Amino acid sequence: MSILIGILGLALLMVIHEGGHLLAARAFGMRVIRFSIGFGPALWRYQPRGSETVYQVALIPFLAYVQIAGMNPYEEIDPDDKGSYANASLLGRISAIFAGPLANYLFASVLFFAAFSIGGDPTKIQVMPDTAAAKAGVKDGDKIVSIGGDKIKRWDDIPAAVLPKANVPLVVVVEREGQKIPLTITPEPKAKDGAGQIGVKPTSMVPALEWKDAAVESVLHPAKVVQALVVGLGRIITGKERPEVTGPVGIVKETSKAAERGPADYLYLLGLLSAYLGGFNLLPFPALDGGRLMFLGYEAVTRRRPNARIEAHVHAVGLLMLLALIAVISVFDIRGN
Repeated sequence: MSILIGILGLALLMVIHEGGHLLAARAFGMRVIRFSIGFGPALWRYQPRGSETVYQVALIPFLAYVQIAGMNPYEEIDPDDKGSYANASLLGRISAIFAGPLANYLFASVLFFAAFSIGGDPTKIQVMPDTAAAKAGVKDGDKIVSIGGDKIKRWDDIPAAVLPKANVPLVVVVEREGQKIPLTITPEPKAKDGAGQIGVKPTSMVPALEWKDAAVESVLHPAKVVQALVVGLGRIITGKERPEVTGPVGIVKETSKAAERGPADYLYLLGLLSAYLGGFNLLPFPALDGGRLMFLGYEAVTRRRPNARIEAHVHAVGLLMLLALIAVISVFDIRGN
């Protein structure tokens, strides 16, 4: 079930992205022929009465796309067809391309707001191996109720109760499957200056915030994600950092784990992915939205359109490179499992 929830979460982000393209294209009078989740033969399709758009779910549940009339340079373009992308204004074409990443960026704020409004349970813990907590029988997913008779309401209460008690046995009550279990744990002097440590960490670091604070954080977080993406790419390009990439398999795995930890963690991770997807798609790489915007930028500066077929070949090569990279990463992700 958690894997299914992870897959559905990623599918939602793809729908949001392509939905941005669709809405912007329609706003500028372009005709959207197809809205597809996945590639290959259609398993399910639906065309609303009076609509020119066919909505479908395809056999290969990988990525998604919107087919706008006139985007394929090999189509026969009627110069009088006002619904064609090829005949749309420069502003309209830029808006149609830019709207996908923008939709992901804005949706990330919605997800972050929901995550911070719900909040995770910081007293639900994960146990580090070969530590005092592990030796005492504490298990992953336990919730610490009290330490030494003091109730634990938030994560900060745990180090406050443990740090001054190095080598002092403490009765720690944990809640497991609805039952409260008392355990005796002796904090080890492994923290700074020999302070006590039992070796646990919270399964969730998503705090529950008041709606005003949640609104502020939901606006700031997408910008932080994009900033981290740009800084990280800069460090990789300059050789200061080794690239660490994850494919669809790895992303589904991490999303599934987040779903198991609770709705706040699940929504928070989807928010990170949505903001990242928005920023990544704006990179000036062929086949990405940023690559298409690069050609549109050339048109805006020179006042003449680039050769449509050359642009199509560039994007095709970029797409093959991107798919090959994803395939290789996915193989390593599967082997890693």
